[in-house]
Amino acid sequence: MAHVTAHAPSVSSPFANFFKGLFDALTRIAESNARVKQVEFLQKLSDEELAKRGLKRDDIVQYVFRDIVHL
Repeated sequence: MAHVTAHAPSVSSPFANFFKGLFDALTRIAESNARVKQVEFLQKLSDEELAKRGLKRDDIVQYVFRDIVHL
């Protein structure tokens, strides 16, 4: 049996570095967002605890972002 490992070429142009920095900053903002933290908290609850709150696991994101995104 043969194993193949492929590596993507490293891109270190100023253009690529700018977008990587921008992406990293946006990721940090999203992770610190209170809504994201609320989603993470609710996802850690058991199904029984969610049911007591009137939620199903599949509805957590829609519930947390209900005033912004209408799904």
